Amino acid sequence: MFKAKNPKLKAAAISICGALFLAIIKLIVALLSGSMAVMASAIDSLLDILMSGVNFMAIRQAEQPPDQSHPFGHGKFETLATLFQALIISVSGGWIIYAAAIRLSQNNRLENIDQGIGVLAFSAAVSWLIAHNLSRVAKQTDSSALEADSLHYRMDIYTNLGLMAGLAMVRWFNIHWLDPTLSILVASYILREALQLIKRSLTDILDQELPAEIQQQVDQLIRTHGGPVAGYHNLRTRRAGSNKIMDFHLEVCKDMTVAEAHKLTDSLEKRIEKEIPGSNVIIHIEPCSIKECPGRENCEILHTGD
Repeated sequence: MFKAKNPKLKAAAISICGALFLAIIKLIVALLSGSMAVMASAIDSLLDILMSGVNFMAIRQAEQPPDQSHPFGHGKFETLATLFQALIISVSGGWIIYAAAIRLSQNNRLENIDQGIGVLAFSAAVSWLIAHNLSRVAKQTDSSALEADSLHYRMDIYTNLGLMAGLAMVRWFNIHWLDPTLSILVASYILREALQLIKRSLTDILDQELPAEIQQQVDQLIRTHGGPVAGYHNLRTRRAGSNKIMDFHLEVCKDMTVAEAHKLTDSLEKRIEKEIPGSNVIIHIEPCSIKECPGRENCEILHTGD
C-alpha cells in the first residue's frame, strides 16, 4: 500500500484506479458497437493501467533514500519509467494504425454508435480529472514520471473528444470510413507524443545539463549569497528523476580557516537546496586566484559583510 503522506505515490495510485475503470467500460462498449475508435481508446486505457502501475513502482523505488550502492539516490527509476511509457505508447500507436487500416479496407459498418459517443464523452471528463491531479502533483514534486503520465491523460482528453466527434459524423451522415480514418490520425498523434517522451527520457539518462533557467537561478543564488565569495566556476548539473544534482568550484580567501570555509559552503548548499526543490549540491573549495594577496587582515573578500 502507498503512504497517504506521499503525494506522488497517491497520485499514481489514483491514476491506476481511474484507468482500470475506464478500460472496462470502453471494452464493453467497443465490443457491442464494433467501433475501432472506441476500441483504440480502450486499448489506450489498458496501457494506462500498465504505465501507471510502472510509475507507481518506479516512484516508490525512487523515493528510497541513498544507500551505499546508490549514493546519489534512486531518482533514475523515474526516468526509466518515463522511457518505458514512451516505448509502450509507440507500440500501441503502431497497432492502432495497423488495425484501423484493415478496418478501412473492409468497410465494416458500426452499431450502437450512441453508446460509443457516450462512453468517449464520459472518458474525456474522467481523464481530465486524473490529468489535472497528476499535473498538480508533478509540478509540486518535479516528477518526470508523473508529468509523463499527466501528458498521456491529457492526450486521452483530446483523442476522446476527436473520436467522439467522428462517431457523431458517422451517425449523422453515415460516413463509416471516418471511424478508422480518425483512429489512424489519433495513432499518429500518439506516436508523435511518444517520440517527445523518448527524447526527454534519453536526455536524463545521458546526463544532459539542467535547463538554462535553473542554471541562471543557481548563478544568482551564488552571486547574492552573503559571505566572502570571490567567484565560482565549473558548474555542472544533471537530473535523476526528481533530483537535480549539481556541483561547482567556489573561490574563497586562501587565508580562511577550514571551519570558516565549511560554514560558508554549508550555508550556500542549504540555500540552493531550499530555493530549488530536489537539489543535491556539492561544493569544492578553491583559494582566491588573486596573484598579489594583501593578507588576511587586508583581504576585502574575507571582510565582505563585516
